[in-house]
Amino acid sequence: MYKIVIINAKGGSGKSTVAINLASYYAARAFRPALMDLDPQASATRWLSKRPEQRPAIYGIPAFRRDLNVTASWQTRVPQAINRLIVDTPAAMDPLRMADAVRGADAILVPILPSDIDVHAATRTIRDLLTIARIDRKQNGLAIIANRVRINTLSYQALMRFLETMDIPIVATLRDTQNYVQAADRGIGIHEMKTRLAKEETQEWGSLIQWLEARRARAMQGQLGTISNEAG
Repeated sequence: MYKIVIINAKGGSGKSTVAINLASYYAARAFRPALMDLDPQASATRWLSKRPEQRPAIYGIPAFRRDLNVTASWQTRVPQAINRLIVDTPAAMDPLRMADAVRGADAILVPILPSDIDVHAATRTIRDLLTIARIDRKQNGLAIIANRVRINTLSYQALMRFLETMDIPIVATLRDTQNYVQAADRGIGIHEMKTRLAKEETQEWGSLIQWLEARRARAMQGQLGTISNEAG
């Protein structure tokens, strides 16, 4: 199973939008994705409840709900058939909860909006991931998404200048468009809209998907190499 965590301590950074669109992308391509919702606001869970029955299935895990009759590990269990787990996290996570959310992650995506407030909050999130959660930025696949941007604006240019000073890859630049809102209202993802309506948006996801799947392929090769060495 490939675990992808979407995280940023600031609310309104577009975490849920990234999570639901990743889940719908994988579902539409015949993967078996699960969408784990850690956010009490339940945006991802509500989106799943709107999803049309004829669309490819996405397994939902409303992990924000606490059932006192079962253990937390049982409540957040992931079926063995799942091969892509996308985790949507809440805002204002304390460092210990953050560390728990990213445990075992194969990729950690931090969406950042083009504003000073958002950049400052994301910087703090990244600092906590590195110093408190103690992730390895390469092993755990820490990466940045420039989210809800408007190309050729001063705020976008300032964001990109700042991000280029960090030793963390920028794996996607996603524009601010109404197509995301319209897709979410219908319980679908941007990749499931008619191509002519969302052609530019779907193209923007190409670099992110390519990066994620390249990491997956390298990890699989590494596991095969380890097994081969042990067998030898």
